[in-house]
Amino acid sequence: MGKTALSLELAQEFRGEIVSADSRQIYRGMDIGTAKPTPEERRRVPHHLLDIRDPDQPLSLAEYQALAIRTIQAIQARGRAPFLVGGTALYVKAVVTGMRIPDVPPDPALRQELEALAREQGAEALHRRLQERDPVTAAQIHPHNVRRVVRALEIVLRTGRPKSELEGAEPPPFRSLLVGLDMPREQLHARIEARIRRMILEGWVEETARLLAAGYPESLPALTSLGYRELVAHLRGELSLEEAIQRIRVETHRFVRHQYTWFRRMEGGHWFDMSRSPQPAIRELVTAFLAEGQESA
Repeated sequence: MGKTALSLELAQEFRGEIVSADSRQIYRGMDIGTAKPTPEERRRVPHHLLDIRDPDQPLSLAEYQALAIRTIQAIQARGRAPFLVGGTALYVKAVVTGMRIPDVPPDPALRQELEALAREQGAEALHRRLQERDPVTAAQIHPHNVRRVVRALEIVLRTGRPKSELEGAEPPPFRSLLVGLDMPREQLHARIEARIRRMILEGWVEETARLLAAGYPESLPALTSLGYRELVAHLRGELSLEEAIQRIRVETHRFVRHQYTWFRRMEGGHWFDMSRSPQPAIRELVTAFLAEGQESA
């Protein structure tokens, strides 16, 4: 059992609704490659913040945070339990900690300049530039995540102050229970391999081709995200399908390690080894948390 299956079971048992915290599941037409909940799963439990943007319509972290908080409050107002579920650690942190996000409007010309630098000199060169100006933020961003590196540099270059200095936190208007799932590396890697190949069989290559045929540029953040960028290279004839799959596998391992580090840094998390069937312990934890909320209401 993984994150999706467990969240569905818990939401059904505790009269809950699921709020997606996945930065790619917001995009319409990107279903297979983002492992988006199926129509049947959405019928079982109400889901929110899926399919809210086209691939060429970006959603800022501040916009996501505001949408998620409003959605959570609306679920609570209906007397139901919100479950924030997803693998984008920054989305989760923004919501549960009330992270203050610097109010710096986008600068298209500066972004183009920085993106050109990444193309010409490599993503690592751009990341080193961020390390020089804001080492705290640089340590939190993977060097290959060009979009986030560009945004962090944009903030420091526009304001003269590091992003890490401008940020803070203001507690959100609700309590949170953080549940993290883990498993031995060997099992995790086997699941990743099986999942990638299953997604290919389900039509991930064809999905990518449809997005390109619809006119979405290859340079969009949505299409340069993990998995899609490798399949775009395959469709251009630069990689065989097997080479693309192996690159996706390697990059997924790297991404999982990075996100795991992020989640582990969040205070108050309760971690469970999924290879040991911890569902009863998780249910007990959720039951106690919800009962405590009813008593204090």
